[in-house]
Amino acid sequence: MSDNDRSEEDVGPVANESLPQEDRSDQEQADQSGVPLATPQFKAPSRTIKDLFNPPRNLAAIRQLLFEVADKIELHTHEFNLYWPYVDNVWVRQHRAGSDKTGRYKTDYYACRLQRPTYTPKAVDKARPEGTPTRKKQIREGGKCHMKLKVVRYDGGYQGVTIAQLGDKTEHLHDLDTMDRIKRTTVLMEIARSEVMSGYMPASVYTVMSEDEEKLVAAGGRHLKREDVRNASQAWRQQHKEPLRVHEGYRYDHGNGIVRQDGTISLAQAVTASHVVDSALAYFSGLPPNTLTFPLENRSYLEPYLPRINATINEDGLPHVTLTYATSMDSSLSLAPGIQTHLSGPQSKAMTHFLRSRHDAILVGVRTALADDPALNCRLEGAGGYGGLGWEGQPRPVVIDPAGRWLLTPQTRVIRTVSEGKGKAPWIIMAPGFAIDPNRVEMLRYYGGKHLGLTDYDNKWRLRWEAILKALAAEGVRSVMIEGGGMVINELLSPEQSHLVSSVIVTVAPTYLGRGGVTVTPAPSQDRFGRPQPVLRFKDVRWQSFGEDAVMCARMPNGEGLARPQPPVPVVPRPVSFFNSSTEAHNTLQRQISAPEPPGP
Repeated sequence: MSDNDRSEEDVGPVANESLPQEDRSDQEQADQSGVPLATPQFKAPSRTIKDLFNPPRNLAAIRQLLFEVADKIELHTHEFNLYWPYVDNVWVRQHRAGSDKTGRYKTDYYACRLQRPTYTPKAVDKARPEGTPTRKKQIREGGKCHMKLKVVRYDGGYQGVTIAQLGDKTEHLHDLDTMDRIKRTTVLMEIARSEVMSGYMPASVYTVMSEDEEKLVAAGGRHLKREDVRNASQAWRQQHKEPLRVHEGYRYDHGNGIVRQDGTISLAQAVTASHVVDSALAYFSGLPPNTLTFPLENRSYLEPYLPRINATINEDGLPHVTLTYATSMDSSLSLAPGIQTHLSGPQSKAMTHFLRSRHDAILVGVRTALADDPALNCRLEGAGGYGGLGWEGQPRPVVIDPAGRWLLTPQTRVIRTVSEGKGKAPWIIMAPGFAIDPNRVEMLRYYGGKHLGLTDYDNKWRLRWEAILKALAAEGVRSVMIEGGGMVINELLSPEQSHLVSSVIVTVAPTYLGRGGVTVTPAPSQDRFGRPQPVLRFKDVRWQSFGEDAVMCARMPNGEGLARPQPPVPVVPRPVSFFNSSTEAHNTLQRQISAPEPPGP
């Protein structure tokens, strides 16, 4: 509705020279005394006009995401609480299933609002208290959409919410604009109510809210009407008869309603300007100080060697595997076993975190986990915890620890990262026959991780790499980035295992570490006559400089002229017990394995 559509009767008493003389004294008195923001009967709204003009990041896109729920969505609890009220005109909670035995999981079930039966107002409205106007109820068509959601909240070592579709109806039979036309969101109604409770007239509130159309539409207010502001504040206005005023810098213009005074900026501009003191600092606002950036122009070089955005498990049941590491000129990974050694420069380090953002999981051996205490997360700008939503761009840490040597505590860096909402909890791959404290299993699950037990060995009684990768694929991992350490890299570069690797990305630093370090030196290879031959030679090789470092991208050879690996033996990865101390411990693990998956980490 435009300003020209507003009648003088709708505007009501305002503090302006255009008002009748008899209304001025009352308005001046209201300006001096003010209107209470909250009373014992009316709680102060949690949203204000600032929430409309300084909306959450990417509000329109996230509203559409929460409307469609095309795939499972994982959010931090504070993100859910921030964005969900912007779509509560779409989703209606049907019932709450309650908590599980641990008290950490709380499940709610939602349905589209148009699932409700068609509402037809009764011919005679029920009696209302004296002085209360009769509501004008309209027919609301229902039974048109049967889309449902399951929302699981997790409150443990971190707080997260998982939103997923429920049932066989995978999409709405209408668009989001249809719901915005039918019903207003809680956010818009609270903003309107808070402004009226601050002493402003509904007509003035509507004018101010409509000034920044783009932000109003993003919040779901394309079809907002002056009557919506009246309805939002009706109960409060029935209890407070004080005259209301127009916003500062606005006036009542006969025939045109509430208009902005000449020479003044709009309230939308004023609020937006006050939100950012220094525009140069706005770009960095809210990002952790260790956030990394990686230029877009550098990403195209890496793209051919990375998994596709919608990567799938291949026909052999294996994920895309990218082997990546940083090495010195003398092919060393570290100065000595157990010593953390930094080789990558700033540009190549940012590249590594970009690679992490493009993989479902990041895998290291237990020696790397013990020596480096790594966070195993992605610190690239736009990843979850670094300006991104939920855990987007955060890989799942995976640690190969057959003997259970890695002792996780709440102070372990990867666990601290989970608590801070900047990464996911690790999965630990173990072998059977090693006793493990049930409290360790429980602590890992508390933070969202778990143990995976495998029983498939090679001829040297080590866990088979094919079994490890298939176990991850069975857990939904479609791409794995393997970073080390030395034993892991050397095994995967061997002729027997190299067919499992899809691509290789190596950073070469301009330094020599000297003898005694951990080196990349695969076991020697021989031809069928017993003569030495190269272990492998990469194909599709490309080199690129990143700062002082040189980065090589390549694919594994097809095996021509090299020792071909034997056909893999079919394996069926399966979880096993890690306990051999007591029946009680065994039962504890089985309960952990069968427990529902927590959202997020």
